[in-house]
Amino acid sequence: MSVSDLFKPLTLLHGPAMRNRFMLAPLTSQQSDYDGTASEYDQSWMEQLSQGFYGLIQTSASTVEAGGIAFERQLGIHSDDHLPGLTQMAKTIRAGGALSAVQLHHAGHRARPEVGGIPAPASGKTIPGVRAISTEEVERIRDSFIAAAKRAQLAGFDGISVHGAFGWILSEFMSPNLNDRSDKYGGSMENRARFTIEVIEGIRKACGPDFQIGWRLSIERYGLRLEELREVTAEIFDRELIDYLDLALWDSAQLVREGMYQGKTMLSVFTELPRKGVRLGAAGKIMSAQRAAQLLDEGCDFVLIARAGILQRDFPLQVKANPMYDSPKLPVTAEYLRKGGLSERFIETMRGWQTFVRPGS
Repeated sequence: MSVSDLFKPLTLLHGPAMRNRFMLAPLTSQQSDYDGTASEYDQSWMEQLSQGFYGLIQTSASTVEAGGIAFERQLGIHSDDHLPGLTQMAKTIRAGGALSAVQLHHAGHRARPEVGGIPAPASGKTIPGVRAISTEEVERIRDSFIAAAKRAQLAGFDGISVHGAFGWILSEFMSPNLNDRSDKYGGSMENRARFTIEVIEGIRKACGPDFQIGWRLSIERYGLRLEELREVTAEIFDRELIDYLDLALWDSAQLVREGMYQGKTMLSVFTELPRKGVRLGAAGKIMSAQRAAQLLDEGCDFVLIARAGILQRDFPLQVKANPMYDSPKLPVTAEYLRKGGLSERFIETMRGWQTFVRPGS
């Protein structure tokens, strides 16, 4: 396919179509207020992105419970007090012509007490001295995801994306290494996936047929098993439980190193699955127009832009203007990011990413 194919509309099972194949990945910028309220810096970031010609823009990871926080100054959606700021964000995104989604997040065992988090491990063996959450607590957190989705709908977002990656709570429950439960949420893969399925089904029931549901999945680390995740994904595709799958890869070209799919690309393990009406996209070092177009050839319906979108807010417009566009080489100076419009809070967050901000700049 050519770069021009990236600008073709993409219909989704529910709600309106994406105007093109560019989705902004959920980027946790740590620039909200301490109570999770969207700050002036969050609003400025959304204003910049809204002019960038994305098909769909996701917010940063947003806490569904106060105790599920993983980062200082993390965006929140666990309280009605967050609604005014979220409503403004949704309005800004819509005015720019993109679809909008809030990424729903709970840190699980990775919740950080120093910023108000309450670790909620699936297993009593994960964190010394911290017991596994009870069945009732799992169900409470499930219901908090659903309540947060309703809040996103009330704020005017087109949908939500359920964060099931990176060892956060839903990913944690999928892992046989981190989940040794004996209740209905542990044991078999079906049971370990139950938490995720119940969240997704509950959101669909609560938010109705016009609301969009995405699911972010990672398949590395935390004891996750590729073969099992492929099986769960196949069921979710077959039942058309979601509108789109966001495969969070460290590198969209990476290969499987072991097991029955050794030598294949991680991406192909999922693009080969029958997906009915569900759309599939991938993130992972998509820094150029040519790589984005190549991913459509490799079976993606859309691409998720992360680092490239931080470097250049209007990445899709850059690609539209120049089919050979390539992002600035990393690391960049803090001044480069500053001139581009990133807040000092966001720049400080990016200093924590390896090789993004030039040391001493």
